[in-house]
Amino acid sequence: MNDLLWLWILLGVVVLVGGGTALLVPRSRRRRGEGSTIAAPTAPEGRVAEPGTAAGPAVDEVAPPATAEPAAPALETPEPVAGRLVRLRDRLARSGSPLGARLLSVLSRDHLTEDDWDELEETLLLADIGAGPAEELLDALRTRVRVLGVRDPQAVRDLLREELLKVVDPSLDREVATTGPVGEDGSRLPAVVLVVGVNGTGKTTTVGKLARVLVAEDRSVVLGAADTFRAAAADQLQTWGARVGVETVRSDRDGADPAAVAFDAVRKGRADGTDVVLVDTAGRLQNKAGLMDELGKITRVITREAPLAEVLLVLDATTGQNGLNQARVFGEVAGVTGIVLTKLDGTARGGIVVAVQRELGVPVKLVGLGEGPDDLAPFDPEQFVDGLLG
Repeated sequence: MNDLLWLWILLGVVVLVGGGTALLVPRSRRRRGEGSTIAAPTAPEGRVAEPGTAAGPAVDEVAPPATAEPAAPALETPEPVAGRLVRLRDRLARSGSPLGARLLSVLSRDHLTEDDWDELEETLLLADIGAGPAEELLDALRTRVRVLGVRDPQAVRDLLREELLKVVDPSLDREVATTGPVGEDGSRLPAVVLVVGVNGTGKTTTVGKLARVLVAEDRSVVLGAADTFRAAAADQLQTWGARVGVETVRSDRDGADPAAVAFDAVRKGRADGTDVVLVDTAGRLQNKAGLMDELGKITRVITREAPLAEVLLVLDATTGQNGLNQARVFGEVAGVTGIVLTKLDGTARGGIVVAVQRELGVPVKLVGLGEGPDDLAPFDPEQFVDGLLG
């Protein structure tokens, strides 16, 4: 009996010990793992990864189509160059330019007194024609009116047209050079056109519009964005070129060496057999020495690849005498060969054409007619004078 009792006691102890162990071990394990987890591979949104497997796309999941590249914009076809200046003539006529209207009004009077001639002189000076050309024009008119006794309105107009045309000077060569020289290897080099002028005259826009003029004349063009100091100048030029399929050589950062960009543009133009390379330059006019150094370096570097065909100075026609001051500085340091007058349709002071030509001894070759992309035209003296006279 005692043996049986001791057997029951022993079995109870074993059960108690085993049960306690079963209860204590999980609790102890939970404490050791507290605060840390083993992260499973992240499943894509909307799908739970199976334990022990890497997350991946579901079998029935359809991958979204790849985003298509935006279609390139359709290239624009520039307006033909022929006849563009007719618009300028019409705009000048509609504006009632005092240079033509007032001259005709005074010259048509029955008897011209000294006061009348003073009024004519004042009209010419207000039109920015300049003192020298004004005196020259008045002397010619005095002589012819006195000798011919002209009073008929149409005869007066014809006389004035003839004398105005003389001071505008139709004999000047106004062609923009678009044919480069032949290199030592017999290949045709590009015609390199350097465009200069202060900021605010519409210089970069003019380069873009000039590219359109050349494309309209079936010339191949490369643009060089050597104005690396003005924010977004290269972007602006590149946009102009892209609209007509013209490439732009530019730096990948602001403030880069302008001469290096200009050189790369000319080198590309030469390698591609391009007809014309247009190089836009910075328009800073801090001092003559700095301007001379910068433009001088650009010129020296460019001419290692091809000689300069043109240096075009862009002037705002509305700035009057201030524009002439700019012209003097650039004329001294840049070897200007031609002038581009912007905003000519927005001013009644058309005499600036005569004044700037006399100041620099180089012709006005292109004029800006308005804000449109094709509002740039080769300058035609006869149509310009006709516009002034209405």
